Amino acid sequence: MKNPVTDPAGQNIQLPAGPPAAGWAWLTATFFGAGRLHPGPGTWGSASTILLWWILTRWIPPSWQTPAVIGLAVLATAIGIPAATRVARATRVKDPQFVVIDEVVGQLITLIAAPVTWKTLLAAFLLFRAFDILKPPPIRMLERLPEGTGILVDDIGAGIYALLVMHLLLHLRLLP
Repeated sequence: MKNPVTDPAGQNIQLPAGPPAAGWAWLTATFFGAGRLHPGPGTWGSASTILLWWILTRWIPPSWQTPAVIGLAVLATAIGIPAATRVARATRVKDPQFVVIDEVVGQLITLIAAPVTWKTLLAAFLLFRAFDILKPPPIRMLERLPEGTGILVDDIGAGIYALLVMHLLLHLRLLP
C-alpha cells in the first residue's frame, strides 16, 4: 500500500508503507530522543552532538581527535541511513523533523580537524545550522535522493560547506 505525502515544494510523493521501525532505528534516527525535543529538533540534535563531542574529547588525545570524529561521522552515516529509511517508511513521512541523525553527521563533519575550544564549538554549531537551514545550491537538490540517503546527504553537504568555512576562519586566525 502507498500513502501520499508532499515534499518541501508541495509535490505529491508516494512512499511505500513499511513495517514498524525497530527500536534501534528509532533510537538512532532520533539520536537517543534528542529529535523529540522542541522547538527545533534539528538544533537540539546539533547541540547534543557538540556537547557529546566536547565530553568525548576530554578522553581522546588531540592527535586522535581528527580520526575519531571522521570515524564517528562515517559510523553515524552507515547506521543513520538505514535507520532514517526505516523510520521514514514507518511514519510515511519523507523527511520527519524528529529524525536528527542527519544533523549529527553534518555537525560531526563540521568538527573535523578543528581545535576543541568554546569558540570553535560555537562557530561549528552556528555555521552548520546556517548551512543546514539555508541549504545553498546544490544542497537542496540532494534532498531528492531516496529515503534515508536523501535525509542524510543534504546535511552531509551542509557539513562540508560549514567545514570549509570553519577552516577558512581558522586559517585566517579569526578563531583560535
